Amino acid sequence: MTTSEKQSAAACDWTVSGMDCGSCATKIKDAVRRLPGVSGVEIGIMSERLRLTLDETQTGREKVEAVVKSLGYGIAPRTAGAKQDFVLSGDGPAAGNGHDHAGHDHDHDHAHDHDHDHDHDHGPKKAAVARNDIGHGSPGHVHDDPADRGKRWYQTAKGKLVIFTAILLAAAWIIELLAPQIGKWAFVAACVIGVAPIARRAFAALRMGQPFTIESLMTVAAIGALFINAAEEAALVVFLFAVGEVLEGVAAGKARDGIRALANLVPKTALLEVGGATREVPASSLLVGQTVLVRPGDRIPADGEIAEGTSGVDDSPVTGESVPVTKGPGDPVFAGSINTEAALRITVTKAAEDNTIARIIRLVEEAEDARAPTERFIDRFSRWYMPAIVAVAALVVVVPPLAFGQPWDTWIYRGLALLLIGCPCALVISVPASIASALSTGARRGLLMKGGAVIEAAARTRRVAFDKTGTLTHGRPAVTDIVTFGEVTEVDLLAVAAGVETGSSHPLAVAILNKAQEAGVQPLPSRDARALMGKGATATVGDAPAWVASPRHALEIGGLDEAGLRQAAGFEDEGKTAVAVFRDKTPLGLIAMRDEPRGDAAEAVRQLTGMGVSSVILTGDNPRTAAAIAGGLGMEFQADMMPEDKLIAIRRMSEQGGVMMIGDGINDAPALKQANVGAAMGSGTDVALETADAAILRDRVTDIPALLRLARATMTNIRQNVTLALGLKAVFLVTSVLGLTGLWIAIMADTGATVLVTLNALRLLRFNPEREA
Repeated sequence: MTTSEKQSAAACDWTVSGMDCGSCATKIKDAVRRLPGVSGVEIGIMSERLRLTLDETQTGREKVEAVVKSLGYGIAPRTAGAKQDFVLSGDGPAAGNGHDHAGHDHDHDHAHDHDHDHDHDHGPKKAAVARNDIGHGSPGHVHDDPADRGKRWYQTAKGKLVIFTAILLAAAWIIELLAPQIGKWAFVAACVIGVAPIARRAFAALRMGQPFTIESLMTVAAIGALFINAAEEAALVVFLFAVGEVLEGVAAGKARDGIRALANLVPKTALLEVGGATREVPASSLLVGQTVLVRPGDRIPADGEIAEGTSGVDDSPVTGESVPVTKGPGDPVFAGSINTEAALRITVTKAAEDNTIARIIRLVEEAEDARAPTERFIDRFSRWYMPAIVAVAALVVVVPPLAFGQPWDTWIYRGLALLLIGCPCALVISVPASIASALSTGARRGLLMKGGAVIEAAARTRRVAFDKTGTLTHGRPAVTDIVTFGEVTEVDLLAVAAGVETGSSHPLAVAILNKAQEAGVQPLPSRDARALMGKGATATVGDAPAWVASPRHALEIGGLDEAGLRQAAGFEDEGKTAVAVFRDKTPLGLIAMRDEPRGDAAEAVRQLTGMGVSSVILTGDNPRTAAAIAGGLGMEFQADMMPEDKLIAIRRMSEQGGVMMIGDGINDAPALKQANVGAAMGSGTDVALETADAAILRDRVTDIPALLRLARATMTNIRQNVTLALGLKAVFLVTSVLGLTGLWIAIMADTGATVLVTLNALRLLRFNPEREA
């Protein structure tokens, strides 16, 4: 592409209605890709989305839409909006002193952007779909229209087609009964009327270089059957084809319902407070900074922060956590959560298109682009499968009559039956239907996976590497012990230590400042604070320098003696992190802190072990603290690790099988990227949703084995679907050649396989990944 072409190229995004199976998507993709100036075509069956890059100096958008409509599908642009690019800015945690205590996870100072492999435009995506498109509402391959959603099957365009073809068929049977001499022509008329629109779309596809579509095979089979005097069966095949279309549409709609249900969790209206008065406004119109009133029992209309009130908030729609959490002023809340107890006034912090549920929906939709290797293989396989079947059908028609003198009618009939088996719909839909169901199930339970490739990689996981702080532990260390030296009192020690740590956001600094506040100790005034990378921090407190540092560093510069070092080692043996507080050559004391393991960490490790998955802690903390935590959880550990050390360790583990790395989203970026699957812990935060390949929204360690169970169940479901699709094709291929099954059985086998595969995939919507097998 030349520079001028690149400048004129634009990203385009449409909603396409009516894609019931994999061959539908392939047909659209191949047709659009042939247009000049079109590149980067991506199409999602379950998200009903077509994206491409278009050079409008060569092809206009209306031409793309016309091509899609000519194939019998509805298409309309997705509504444009402000584009949001949810890539982390890299600012990391609040700076404060920015220091790194030895003995704590070093990587808390390394805020990296985690560049996901699938960077997409994250603008608002509200589907608008055209109606009354060319080809819709007429007999043939009529596709799902959004206007049909929520209607009974007989009220939809597809349902009306089934009724229409059924009436034609019934009329033909009645005519044959009353006037046998013209009965044959009644069936011919029923067949021709029913197949005409199918033939029209087959011709449209043929002009776009696609001779092997289900419409073309249906047309050839129906017309061929008429020529060999099988008019009754030809009319029946057209009817069964219409029935199959209804069933496929219903199954595909069910598969999409999980995603639509997520969108429906956010209320349509909100009570906006302006000047002390409230008025009802559309939730989609809320702006950042506005205040909304949420009454008990109401759903929260936007992501925000509680400005006034305290109440239990049920976050299950977002995180899957079923127990309401008490929240008060300053606490964040999510759109779609339920206020259970008292009225809340909430300040809106995110626009509608940027709220957590909207972004989860986008992640689930866009996950279709990260296709599983199995899906890519099947896509390639299906491209030569249909032409191969057509070639076999041609040989079946020609060889027996020419080589063995068999009757032409018999073998033409069998060849036509083979043609109807040639459509790979069931095979192509087998993977995306399972993936979509799994993504929807995971999203409802706070388990997000970014696509089929991630699911397949997670299913192969044999080793899970955990960051310690904020993942296996709460990430909120608290002071457990204070030891003073000489005549120094605890108040003196805390006043100096808090003076050094004032302004720092480091977890250990926060623990010391919190302890001082609880004890009513005022930090001494300080200045010139600076971090000692990997060692601690120093500042001028009062009129003299003071340090809060690792015991080892304190020993080196005279801030701790051997006896104090042994005491610090004793704390570390108990799983605590100890820091020495001292002035120049004058030890003041030790402060020990501990970050407690999450309550479900040991249970999660037990479940992983039961699944044949080993666990290891990768931490920047000291070996004694790491050993104490790992010992209590029954895990291996590697300590004193910088981020680059974790990356090397993950790379080494990957050589022995699939590895999943669990971090807190913004830390451990190199290791998360290196692992086969990088998963972030976080309750609906930007970090959890946008970083890594997967996110655990409930902050529960037991959700890690649950995620692996879901991935494994999905791959099992996919294998079942592929076996079902290919098995049915193989059986009816043989029976058709042997003359045991005819045209109407062949079409039932084709559409029936598609329906069975989709229904099997829908079983994943009821799968409970938290239940141990």
